[in-house]
Amino acid sequence: MGDAHRIGIVGVGFISRAYLDTLAPHPDVEVVAVADLDTSRAQEVARQLPGARQSSVEGLLDAPDLQTVLNLTTPAAHADIALGAIARGKHVYTEKPLADTFAGGKAVVEAAAKAGTLVGCAPDTVLGTGIQTARAALDKGLVGRPLAAQAVMVTPGHERWHPQPDFYYAQGGGPLLDMGPYYISALVQLLGPVRAVTGAAARLRETRVIGSGPRAGERIAVAVDTHVSGVLEHDNGALSTLTTSFDGVATTSAPIEVHGETGTLAVPDPNHFDGRVRHFALGGTGWHELEPSAGYAGGNRGVGLLDLLHGGRPRAGGELALHVLETMTALLRSAAEGRRVTLETTAERPAPVPLIPVEAWQASWRPA
Repeated sequence: MGDAHRIGIVGVGFISRAYLDTLAPHPDVEVVAVADLDTSRAQEVARQLPGARQSSVEGLLDAPDLQTVLNLTTPAAHADIALGAIARGKHVYTEKPLADTFAGGKAVVEAAAKAGTLVGCAPDTVLGTGIQTARAALDKGLVGRPLAAQAVMVTPGHERWHPQPDFYYAQGGGPLLDMGPYYISALVQLLGPVRAVTGAAARLRETRVIGSGPRAGERIAVAVDTHVSGVLEHDNGALSTLTTSFDGVATTSAPIEVHGETGTLAVPDPNHFDGRVRHFALGGTGWHELEPSAGYAGGNRGVGLLDLLHGGRPRAGGELALHVLETMTALLRSAAEGRRVTLETTAERPAPVPLIPVEAWQASWRPA
């Protein structure tokens, strides 16, 4: 069996529970340390994990008994934590986005390449049966040559349900950097990398009101654009239109649609691992649901981290995360400057995921 791969977690807020559901029971992974600015919260999580200890952030990064840092901090801290881990010879897997600026993300990827450490980044939801089944259908030619896609995410804002929503409206937040990684990562999975973008953005109001928790009724400042639209030009010639908004109420649009010469695919929400994939063939009379044919069935957050540590080219790796980050920041720059922006990065489409229950895959997984 060998020794378990030892992981330390920085940031144990809301999303950490989903990661721990995957990592904590795994026989070849051991969470040995947790750190959070809220020390009581870190202590509580550590108590629930046999053998884990509560630590300061610096103490965790310096710890000689862990090999990988799982970086679940807020976006503004992503690059600093990742660079700190890399400087100490540790691998790092970061919650999306890779950083709150393209320069920060580029520094992380370059530092890891120089140090010989691994970098991975969410989202790994695109490795589930929803996006992977759609990708398999496209690769088999079910819609012919893909011509275009549209991706739509519309909500009235996270402050309605999140008791501490400040970071969603600070540098590194907003609908594009918060939710865009899911949609753009999915579009790269489906259609390949992006070569240029054109964007437009707006901000509906300058403050938001917290709707739940102990701070309910408190107003917070909005420092980012809260409605962003754009066109992504893919290397294969396909055009994707993207809308991400914290200013709308609802939408009837499919999360993603891909249009080809001989059909259209309706693709499920890339924020989830599963979902219905539907096909409408040219000359057909209606939508036909596809059976899951690819992806980690029953997957949860943390699958991308395990994939990173498994060896080989990671499916949720730093190269892809940096390309997605540049796509988003280039859209915002295009909106601000009123021009088309050509990207400097690219990324290979990750290897497809065969259909396999995540339990079976985890049972056979061993750290490289």
